Parts: sequence; C-alpha cells; structure tokens
Amino acid sequence: MDLNYTPEELAFADEVRQWVRANLPAETRDRVLHHKRLGKEEQVEWQRRLHSRGWGAPRWPKEYGGPGWNSVQQHLFDEVLSEEGAPQALPFGLSMIGPVLMAFGSQKQKDYYLPRILRQEDWWCQGFSEPGSGSDLASLRMKAELEGDEWVLNGQKTWTTLGQYANMIFLLARTDPAAKKQQGISMLLADMSTPGITVRPIITVDGEHEVNEVFFDNVRVPKDYLVGAPGMGWSYAKFLLSHERTNIARIGRSKAELTRLKKIATEETADGVPLIQTPGFREKIAAVEIELMALELTNLRMIAAERAGQAPGAEANMLKIKGSEIQQTLTELMMEAVGPYALPFNPEAREPGWHGEPIGPEYAAPLGPDYFNYRKVTIYGGSNEIQRNILAKAVLGL
Repeated sequence: MDLNYTPEELAFADEVRQWVRANLPAETRDRVLHHKRLGKEEQVEWQRRLHSRGWGAPRWPKEYGGPGWNSVQQHLFDEVLSEEGAPQALPFGLSMIGPVLMAFGSQKQKDYYLPRILRQEDWWCQGFSEPGSGSDLASLRMKAELEGDEWVLNGQKTWTTLGQYANMIFLLARTDPAAKKQQGISMLLADMSTPGITVRPIITVDGEHEVNEVFFDNVRVPKDYLVGAPGMGWSYAKFLLSHERTNIARIGRSKAELTRLKKIATEETADGVPLIQTPGFREKIAAVEIELMALELTNLRMIAAERAGQAPGAEANMLKIKGSEIQQTLTELMMEAVGPYALPFNPEAREPGWHGEPIGPEYAAPLGPDYFNYRKVTIYGGSNEIQRNILAKAVLGL
C-alpha cells in the first residue's frame, strides 16, 4: 500500500491551488478564514464559479457533469480548498440527494435536477429528523398518502439546516403504516413554495439561525416526486448517510483550523512566553495534531483500498467519530488559548461590516460561538454513540 502522492497528483493539487487563488473573491476568503458569516449569495457565487471551471461536483462521474476524478484527486481538491479559505461545499444537493438520484432516481429526475444542482439553481435541504425521531429515524411519523396523481404530506421535520434558504427539500415519509418500521418509509421531493409548507427558525445556542422546523399541512406534490420505489426510503437513506458521514470528517478543514490554532498560540502568551512554547499547551497541540494525522492516514488507507477495487468497511464510521471529536477539540483549544477574551459572547461581531469595539484580538470574537456550534458535530449524521455501537457489532461481533 503506497500512501505517497505521485508527481502527477502533486501537480494536480498545485493546479487547483493556483486557480482558487485567482478566482476566489478576496472578501469571501477573508470571511471564511476569520470565521465571519457567509450569506447565501457568496455560497451560490462560489459554486457557480467552480461549475464554470468544471469542478462544481468533484465526486460526480463525468456522465452527470462531474470531472470524473479519482478518490485521490477528490481528497486533494477538498484539502486545497480548505487551506485556501474557500467556502465549504453545501452537501445537501452535491453529496446527498444528487448521488441518490443518480443511483435510484428516474431518468426524468436525473435530467432535470442534476444540472440544476451543479449550477446552484436549486438550494436543497434535508427532511429526515422529527421531534422524537433522530437517532431512531425509523420511528418517524410523517405521512404521505397517494391520492390520484398526488402525494399528500402531513407531519413535521426539525433541525432542517438552512431550510430558510432552500427552494427544494428531500424527505422521508411513512407511505405504508401497516408495514414494519423500516419497510413502510419512502423518499419524496417537494418544492418549498408548495402551499401548506411552513418554515420556522430555531435559534441555536451560538445565536445563529442555521436550523429550522418545517411543518407540512396537506401538502400536495406530484406522484413522480417519489424517488425510486415506494417503501425503499430506508435503504436510500442509508445510502445517503454513508456519504454524509464520510464528509463530516472534514480533514482538510481541521488541518486549516490546526494552522489557525498554532497561529493563535504563537500570538497569545503565558508569563511573557508564547503559548506554543509552553510545555503544557504545546503537548495539547501535539496530541490533536497526532490524532489528525492518524485520521488522515485512515482516510488515505480508504483511498488506497478504493484504488485496489476494495469496498470501504468500518473506516467510514471511524472517520465520522474521530473527525467530529477532533473538530470539537480544536475549538476547545482555541478557547483555552485566548482565555478570558473568549468569554464575551458577541455573535454580531461575525457580521460583515461590523464596526463595534472589539474585546481582545479580532480572532477572539468567533471562538465562543464556534465552540457552541461544534457541540452538534458528534450528534448529526448519526450520533457517535450509535456509530460506536455499529463498530462494536461489525468489527467485534458484539
């Protein structure tokens, strides 16, 4: 197993880096690197620039408009974009419903929706979780009943990320209440402007409006908005979540955040000595860096296995667990490095154009909100406790 990059792969990474530096707006890059809020416009504009270069969907095959890259190129692309301060790709269209439609959607759905995802003409959101149905997703209660040529949807979804921006949603609903829990679920699509859909914000502990609850009251969608076959939604959801969990590892993003942590630890001092030179804090940085290196090697092993034609195994669950925990550790260490300047809670300081009086260094303001926000990463996409149960069963036979 060779984990070294070839000269051709390194040249590819350099090509991506040079293009990003020439095409990423400086203001957008600054907002990402300094953890300022990004609006919908910046996200859409960056996706369209990537699409114009042919890089809008790095994991898609050529037949659907992707570049047809191998897994190494995909990994390097993600890493370079994170290093250069590019916005994180929105996963709901590109990494979730897009691959599901490729695998299970009708030809009509593929022809219509996949090009729109590439051009960012549709902003998708995910309708899986419900009050009382999170990790136990098979207990969901939302109903979809077929009346003539329409499905009638009734129920509620929650934790719908960026649903306030979305014009489309993919969701799970119970279409056969008499079937066993997993067998009675179907996957459907819906236009968010359909009468009967109500979106209400949920303001999270970091002061952000990132998630929502969505209500469906006799919402009618066309019959052909069903994805694949009725009753197969659970299988399609497992397929989708396998993509989501790998993405949650965010190795490139964590490497960029590690660099940020080291920079903060160089500027912050203890008794006149930079924190990065103090034994205690230096050891904490080294510990998380070692874990991140191990995570990246695990990911590279998955890539090497894919090169050899082998299917990934439990590594995807491991990536989700360790990747999310490393992200949390990095936020904790940045808070610790800044000390009392991280305590004032001022989410408004993340707004572009904010001109209030800063408390401490500029990089301190986002640290508290980031710390609170990243408490969620060990929960969404399947909580880490559930992932460990899966690993115990699959690897240890428990």
